[in-house]
Amino acid sequence: MSRDLNPVAGRWYLNLDKDELFKVVSVDEDNDVIEVQHADGELEDLESADWFELDLERAAQPEDWLQEDDDTETDDVAEDADDDDDDDDWEDDEEEDDERGNWD
Repeated sequence: MSRDLNPVAGRWYLNLDKDELFKVVSVDEDNDVIEVQHADGELEDLESADWFELDLERAAQPEDWLQEDDDTETDDVAEDADDDDDDDDWEDDEEEDDERGNWD
């Protein structure tokens, strides 16, 4: 039983009964709820009584784990790169005008 393991946001645990990894996302002591995210990305809320009935041990973060925040940052970078490409096209047009002797 996990009576010795208190839930800590950001830590990974292994449910020994189900052989499943999950991460504690948040601990809401006021509402007695522990939000966990399984390795497949599914979110689940557990009451603290349920938490302490689980057979758990601490675990390492899976190597293939991709947080949603990481994915969002990647998208932002890609959008910024697309914006830069548009600026480059405009600059290329100016250079072509300069080469042809067209001055504004």
